[in-house]
Parts: sequence; structure tokens; C-alpha cells
Amino acid sequence: MDLIVSAVWRAPVFAGFDGFFDTQKIKSVYFEVAGSEFHGKAVVMGALTLYLDFINLFLFLLRFMGDRRQ
Repeated sequence: MDLIVSAVWRAPVFAGFDGFFDTQKIKSVYFEVAGSEFHGKAVVMGALTLYLDFINLFLFLLRFMGDRRQ
């Protein structure tokens, strides 16, 4: 049952969350700090946020697809 829930629910939800919510959050922060001294830091933090989200999604998929030896 966990396999079905993971395939149908977790992977698409996390991918959608990463694709929509985080990019919108990064965009709003970018416009909020535009022209200030935090502009460069906001860009780096946004890139790191997306990077970590995709790493977590990749690790989830590895756990989901792996460990079939019994």
C-alpha cells in the first residue's frame, strides 16, 4: 500500500510543490529585495532552496525505486 501511495501521491505533490510554490516564493523575495544590498544573497538563497528541493525529490525517488533485494 505504501508503494501505491508513494507513486500516486508523494512524488507528484512534491514535484508540484517544488515547481510552483518555491519558485513563486523566490520570485516574491527577489522583487522585495531588488535594489538593496541583499539582492545577491537572495539570489543565492533561492538557488540553494531549489537545489535542496530537487535533491530531496531525487532521494525520495531513489528510496522509492531501490531496495528491492530480499
